[in-house]
Amino acid sequence: MVAALLAVLAVLPPFYLSGYWVRVITGLLMYAALASAINIMVGFAGYPALGNIVFFGTGAYTVAVLMVKYNTGFFVALAAAGVLAAVYAALLGTAVLRLRGAYFGIATIGINHATSELVTNLDRLTGGGRGTIVPFYPGGIEEERMFFYYLMLGLMVLSVFTVWVISRNRLGYGLRALKADQEGASVMGVNTTRYKVIAWTISAGLTGLVGGAYAYWLAFLEPPYVFDITMSVKTYIMAILGGAGTVIGPVVGAFALELLSELIWGRFLEAHMLVLGIVVVLVVLFIPQGFMNLVGRLLGGQRRRRAKEVRADG
Repeated sequence: MVAALLAVLAVLPPFYLSGYWVRVITGLLMYAALASAINIMVGFAGYPALGNIVFFGTGAYTVAVLMVKYNTGFFVALAAAGVLAAVYAALLGTAVLRLRGAYFGIATIGINHATSELVTNLDRLTGGGRGTIVPFYPGGIEEERMFFYYLMLGLMVLSVFTVWVISRNRLGYGLRALKADQEGASVMGVNTTRYKVIAWTISAGLTGLVGGAYAYWLAFLEPPYVFDITMSVKTYIMAILGGAGTVIGPVVGAFALELLSELIWGRFLEAHMLVLGIVVVLVVLFIPQGFMNLVGRLLGGQRRRRAKEVRADG
């Protein structure tokens, strides 16, 4: 019943909201998909993939190059974006995932910077620092708005569903085990390197798909924008705020942070980032395990109180 209600609510916005709010919600859905994708590494494997935006940029430029240089249809280019991002992660994973903690995070930031420079220097293929224009959506304004809204909604559902599947199969259990104690998990027979590479490959593939969709939506790409490390940090914070390692938490964190950002931007134009930063710090200090953990504790407290009342009445 709840799932059906959420599905109906998700479908309705383009029909009843203004173009501005449809665009805002489309952005929310994009960030929710990205936060769910990075959650596979952050929440399940326990790896701070701060440079995961490299796969977003890879997916974006894959779509741009295929559509502009080879006249490829969008959905074919989008599929290629996800595959190429996943292959890129798989090739890097065996070496990079031997690093841990902050070292891994720094390495991913370095990979992101190096890839951005490579794209910038492949001038004839990517447009380099001048940027590249992606073919516009062929329909009208209303059709375009609805197309990208439902595209991002579909990618968010795909990301959340993938996380849900991982959370209930052997891969998810193995990732949780290595997050808790990598040496112990290895002793128990978990192939930690293989599990981490698979997790990063899936995360990268999903991120690449979102990047490819974003390229078509934005219609103009520049390396500094699609390889912007602040976007990666932002999705990382969203996953943490909502509850890393949960299925719905990153979506909650993405919606909360982006809506909060939108409201603060309208009221504190000059000090937008300062005010938003203070709010994020306060949330992290007082709800360190994320919103979903807080909700779980509140519901657990209610159940315990009811149990006590039942025993007292008995």
